[in-house]
Amino acid sequence: METLLFLFPQFNYMAPKEEAYFKMLGPQDLQAPKMKDDSSRQKDKERKSRLSLFLTKSGSHENVSPTKKTNTAPSNISPEAALQWSDSFEELLKRSDGVETFSQFLRTEFSEENIEFWLACEEYKTIDSDTKLLSKAKYIYTVFIESDAPKEVNIDYNTKMAIQKTIAQPTKSCFEAAQMKVYSLMKKDSYPRFLQSDIYLRLTRRKGPGATMFRRRSRSCVFNDRGEATNEPSAW
Repeated sequence: METLLFLFPQFNYMAPKEEAYFKMLGPQDLQAPKMKDDSSRQKDKERKSRLSLFLTKSGSHENVSPTKKTNTAPSNISPEAALQWSDSFEELLKRSDGVETFSQFLRTEFSEENIEFWLACEEYKTIDSDTKLLSKAKYIYTVFIESDAPKEVNIDYNTKMAIQKTIAQPTKSCFEAAQMKVYSLMKKDSYPRFLQSDIYLRLTRRKGPGATMFRRRSRSCVFNDRGEATNEPSAW
């Protein structure tokens, strides 16, 4: 059994996923990125392929979020609570069920890496141990930042290079610029579409844009024989 775990550390479910991941890659993969020749590029491609397979099998969402993701929107969210998410993007991110539902929506658009990266950065900023900070920084860089990463986020070249220069000795703010860019992208692009999505409209019990959650009582208004308007109980 020990020999099997040595050869395939990713199957050691007793160890943290990040620890198993770095054991799988080997010490040479933890060094700061350098110029690669053709041979090293091929090895790097194979490494990324192994990483992508590992993330898929182990459940990559669990690495960046404390809650388990599902394929359906949480059923215990009241329409009133869901409506509060439309107040602002900041309000949505304050609610764990809001983040979970928004993550589900992003998966339908194949852009869940954005919220996963943002959550990973939020967790990263709470780490006090220098050793854990270095390990987490290299994990975030390998999974979300470097070129052809399994969950590469859309950031500009200069921001990416700035992170690369500090990854050997990371600070708590080394991902801050990238996190803000991804946050802005989600707020301006994904969030408005989320508010119009079927996932969100079902939670708020609205049928479409501009619809109200409650029926107006004026619909039960009828006219009597004298042409006077009266309110009578409606069948619906």
